[in-house]
Amino acid sequence: MARNIEIKARVDNPEEMRSSVLAISDTEVETIWQEDVFFECGNGRLKLRKFPDGTGQLIYYDRPNLNGPRESNYIITPVHHPGPLEESLARSNGVRGFVRKKRLLFLVGSTRIHLDSVEGLGEFVELEVVLDEDDTVQDGKRTALGIMDALAIDEAGLIEESYLDLLKRAGA
Repeated sequence: MARNIEIKARVDNPEEMRSSVLAISDTEVETIWQEDVFFECGNGRLKLRKFPDGTGQLIYYDRPNLNGPRESNYIITPVHHPGPLEESLARSNGVRGFVRKKRLLFLVGSTRIHLDSVEGLGEFVELEVVLDEDDTVQDGKRTALGIMDALAIDEAGLIEESYLDLLKRAGA
């Protein structure tokens, strides 16, 4: 199973954060529109991510709701026709909710930096430090903390919940 170290934080000034990310990014920005459908799941979380071109990804992941850099284990399966799969999972498992967002993707080494504009929630920055088989969790946390420092992300401002959990708590 693939692994990464994740953090998420609110962004008060999206343009300033974008400039900071561009200053350290290895790539140009990629804009990705996403709609995530979350399904009831006995262990971890299960979502179907749909893209405007009609494709998608089925994503299973398991991570604790902890404040600070945390390990996430995940499996991503490409889906060429998400409609029938969404219907099957909705009928068999039930739907927990939906998250719609515009994601700006940047790469810094093995780290994916997302600047997310989430419908009903606002602006966020998310780091995903992708771990190789021989990388330790501590290696990933060190990388995350270094990027957090470069972007002036305060560890006290990190968010432990998923976007779906935040939306549900907000009553959206």
